[in-house]
Amino acid sequence: MNKQAYIPKVVDWARIRGYSNIKANAEGYSIPGSYGRQGDGESFIPDVTGQQFDRKSYFEVILKTKDTEYLTVKLKLLYQLALLNGGQLFLMAPKGHSTFAKAMADNNRITAEIIVLDEIKSKAR
Repeated sequence: MNKQAYIPKVVDWARIRGYSNIKANAEGYSIPGSYGRQGDGESFIPDVTGQQFDRKSYFEVILKTKDTEYLTVKLKLLYQLALLNGGQLFLMAPKGHSTFAKAMADNNRITAEIIVLDEIKSKAR
C-alpha cells in the first residue's frame, strides 16, 4: 500500500475545511519544508501542511507498519511543530489503519485528530 495515493484525498479534505497555503509531499504540489534532526542528520517531510487563521497544521497519512521507530519520531516532531504554530496534527488513516493510528498517538502521548480517509469523498483535481 502506497501512502502517496492518499495524499490528494488529504489535500481535498484540508481545502474543503478552509485550509489555505496547502503544501504536499507529492508530485504536482509545492513540497512542505523538511525538518532535520541534529543528532544523526535524518530529515522529515510532512505529508501535507496547511494554514487556517495563521495557524499551521500538519496532516500525516498513517499506514500500519512493523517499523514504528521512524514513524514515532516523525509524529512527535510534527506534534511539537503543530503546538508551536498554534495548529493541529491530523492523522489521516485509510480504513483498517485507524486503530493503528490511534494506538501510535496514545502510546506516544500525541494529541491528534484521527480521520478515516475512506469516509472522505475525494474530488477530482
